[in-house]
Amino acid sequence: MPKKRSGGGLSPFQQAAKFLGVSVLAGAVMAGIALPAAGALGLAAKGSVQSFDEIPDNLKSPKLSQRTTILDSEGGQIATVYSRDRTVVDLKGISPYMQKAIVAIEDSRFYEHGAVDLKGVLRALNQNAQSGGVSQGASTLTQQLVKNYFVEEAGDDPTKVAQATQQTIGRKIRELKFAIQLEEKLSKKKILENYLNITFFGEQAYGVEAAARRYFSKSAKDLNLQESALLAGIVQSPSRYDPVNDEAEATKRRNTVLQRMAEVGDVSQAEAGKAMKAPLGLKVSKPNNGCITAVEGASFFCKYVEKVFLSDPVFGKTKEQRAKIWNQGGLTIRTTLEPQAQESVQASLKDHVNQTDTVAAAATLVEPGTGKIVGMGQSTPYGYGKNETEYNYSVNNSMGGSNYGFPTGSTFKPFVAAAALEQGRPATQEYASPYDMEYPSPVQTCGSRPWVNTDGDTVENEAESEVGPYRLKDAMAKSVNTYFVQMISDIGLCPVVDMTNKLHVTQGNGDKLPQSPSIALGAVGLSPLTMATAYASFAARGMYCTPVAIESITQKVGDKQKSLAVPKSTCSRAMSEKTADTVNTLLSGVIDSGTGQAAGLTDRANAGKTGTTDSRKNAWFVGYTPNLAGAVWVGSATQKVEMENITIGGVWHEKVYGGQVPGPIWKDAMTGALEGKESPSFNLVNIPDAEKPKDKGNDDGDNGDDGNGNGNGNGNGNGNNGGQTDGGLTTNGGTTGLTTGGETVPTPTFSLPEGFIRGQGNGGNGNGGRDG
Repeated sequence: MPKKRSGGGLSPFQQAAKFLGVSVLAGAVMAGIALPAAGALGLAAKGSVQSFDEIPDNLKSPKLSQRTTILDSEGGQIATVYSRDRTVVDLKGISPYMQKAIVAIEDSRFYEHGAVDLKGVLRALNQNAQSGGVSQGASTLTQQLVKNYFVEEAGDDPTKVAQATQQTIGRKIRELKFAIQLEEKLSKKKILENYLNITFFGEQAYGVEAAARRYFSKSAKDLNLQESALLAGIVQSPSRYDPVNDEAEATKRRNTVLQRMAEVGDVSQAEAGKAMKAPLGLKVSKPNNGCITAVEGASFFCKYVEKVFLSDPVFGKTKEQRAKIWNQGGLTIRTTLEPQAQESVQASLKDHVNQTDTVAAAATLVEPGTGKIVGMGQSTPYGYGKNETEYNYSVNNSMGGSNYGFPTGSTFKPFVAAAALEQGRPATQEYASPYDMEYPSPVQTCGSRPWVNTDGDTVENEAESEVGPYRLKDAMAKSVNTYFVQMISDIGLCPVVDMTNKLHVTQGNGDKLPQSPSIALGAVGLSPLTMATAYASFAARGMYCTPVAIESITQKVGDKQKSLAVPKSTCSRAMSEKTADTVNTLLSGVIDSGTGQAAGLTDRANAGKTGTTDSRKNAWFVGYTPNLAGAVWVGSATQKVEMENITIGGVWHEKVYGGQVPGPIWKDAMTGALEGKESPSFNLVNIPDAEKPKDKGNDDGDNGDDGNGNGNGNGNGNGNNGGQTDGGLTTNGGTTGLTTGGETVPTPTFSLPEGFIRGQGNGGNGNGGRDG
């Protein structure tokens, strides 16, 4: 058994012998000798190595991980994303000084030897034997390139990286054989080019182009002598020779490289001496990686684009395949985001809601007829610090959003109206619409069992003056709760479910909508993107188009650009043109004379609906013009803030209504987004007024309008448990049950921990979102 020194290492003689063993092996490889699976060197011990001939001849250059650039619709850069900050360049794009410097310090005989430099091996052996350690290696640039290939293939897997860099004879043999392959297939210049593009230069910079930009804020082709020497010196130990953190050590190493360049004749001693006296001349550019760096508050949209890529099968059949392509990078992704619209969204949010407010706001703009997302933002910035969040309140949970979305209040009522119109109900449909009433029962569902109000649950309007009868036009403008509960009872739940299915309206957690009359009042949690795309169908005269965020993608492969397939919007008819035109007429009335007057645009045709949920925990405005739709939500992500006697954006509000805070945000965002754009008109229809209209008052109607009557029989939305409720459902002792055909189906309740930042709705378990 070999003797070891007290420190546990081999003696100088033993280290020399070990190195000699590798050297003999190298000579054998060069001679083309097939080594046995076992022998004097014990190469096959514990299966650590195969015989040389058994190593497969299948080394392929890995696709180098590069930065991905995400652009807006006009080609402006939104952000760069990468697992490796690397930009691959041709050898002609690299300074000749840089090429000479790396060869001089890493492999000065590079152009004279093959895959293995036997003279270098013997020189290193002698030096190491004299020093008593391994002070000098003998790997050629080609061998180092192979090692970097192994590391690149390992990606970010720490186990694979360890295997790729482990100091074993087995790995060395594989490295040697593959180095021989490379020397046979590639020219010296190509090997050098590949090496300079793959190697790590510290400070998150991979490849010489990224390194030149990181340390000197210039391209690799513009590096001068001393700059090239500095970068070449870093390669041996990026942490030890990091010029940002240890200027003195980096300077010594740079000067070592310069001296070596003089010794091999790349530069004169005078040139080297002059360069040694020069300062490092750093002009450091900080790493600018990830969606957190996106411009114009587009971080959340950027993350949405990433989520789309990683989840859509068009980019790969499996999650692993998609992730591999994303991590390899080199992509140029042109998105649908319009700079004008995005700037307007962010400016409006900033003007109306402060980052430090106890509530947040989110807004999304979508183009009718195409599904293009042109703007997406929120008042709480992307980040991980105080008053920041990584959750995108505009989208569903699966795409990085809140757990359940947010209860929508009366903004759900147009879906009920559209379903009724599709069922043949006239636009003049009239219901008694009392101030308060029990939920009608039974109500037909899509199944065999109807919904039954076994506990006499009630619903009421916002103001006691709101007493019917009402026709649809007035009921929509004033957001009369009892009217829409009667309407959903009249047509049944299934037509509403069919309509929302065609509009792709699902809860924020991906679940389908519950079949309960309380959905008429916006009890379920939805996302702003879901609402914006659904309302865009009204603007597009009944055509629903799935939302899209990506216009095109190219991927850099070598020196060529390859186009990738991208998801396309799928458009389908959700309702007749007549129904859509009628809804557009109804919602134009909401802005003209109803609860949304404060949100109305003055220079173009527009329509929309307000919504405020129980206890004023959520306020919404969703509206549109013929060529742009948008949804704005304001509330607490944890659903714990009741927006009464509250200051938002520096303005005090006794009570927040959908037409107040969300409405003006929508108005300003849309105004800026549409500035300079055409102003088309709706195809409005004539809806006769009632013969004797009654003046019922015009309170905004958007508090309980979206969820009065929550199942405790008194319509105040509090429930006995102070937790989740489902309007029209039973709330007793902390449980909520939906009764269908005499069978009670319990709805789970839960409490949210303090400080839980992830967006929380109640998943539709609160009537109008009350206490959700």
